[in-house]
Amino acid sequence: MLSIDLATPRVMGILNVTPDSFSDGGRHQAPDAALRQAEAMLRDGATLIDIGGESTRPGASPVSLQEEQDRVLPVLERLVDELGAAVSVDTSAPEVMREASRRGAVMINDVRALRRPGALAAAAESELAICLMHMVGEPDTMQQQPHYELPIEHAVRDFLAGRVDACLQAGIARERLVLDPGFGFGKTLAHNLRLMNRLEYLQELERPMLVGISRKGMIGRVLERDVTERVPGGLALTALAVRAGARIIRTHDVAPTVDVVRMTRAVMQEGREQ
Repeated sequence: MLSIDLATPRVMGILNVTPDSFSDGGRHQAPDAALRQAEAMLRDGATLIDIGGESTRPGASPVSLQEEQDRVLPVLERLVDELGAAVSVDTSAPEVMREASRRGAVMINDVRALRRPGALAAAAESELAICLMHMVGEPDTMQQQPHYELPIEHAVRDFLAGRVDACLQAGIARERLVLDPGFGFGKTLAHNLRLMNRLEYLQELERPMLVGISRKGMIGRVLERDVTERVPGGLALTALAVRAGARIIRTHDVAPTVDVVRMTRAVMQEGREQ
């Protein structure tokens, strides 16, 4: 079951232990550097730390299972043992899911929504929370002319509803599931903008929603900003996502995101406590 209280929106800090992630590749690959970054994000108000050992940026190539385990598992252990952190592991590999469960993770965050062979069974065994994300194709091909027959919000809803059903059939309780619309994964700029504008539509699925828009290409294309200059655009999207019902915001920039979440919630709560 979900061990994190999502009655109010929470912030998830991104900790990439990879050499090639689009925004911070190589900066936190060493365990000591990863630990210091996690400490800073927790201090800034992150509730969850999401560790990723395989880049899923557009065009990224897969890594071996051994390499992913070598990157992720030592950092996971240190975050749990030394910081007492609530850790999510960004993986699609069943073997990593099992090891993450054994070593104290609280969530599996799978961009492939448990579609790799064995992933559903591994997730069911783990009893961890599971985040299912919408993506068409694989990271190395997903941005090659993405196309949908349905409006994007319908396509995302139908896909996620199907993955929820697959989880239920595998013995994974609905209460364990979190859903991610997958901004930037197999979507054009027009798809991303429309999806953000219709994000409330996904509330029909009645599961908490995780939104990750931090420093993404959609911001760069609209604002003509380099990846290092996209924080203000991401904060604007964060406010919109919280307004639409998002319960977890996944970000590289924890401190300003926490402020935006709190301010947006204050406006939304206006009048309810009078």
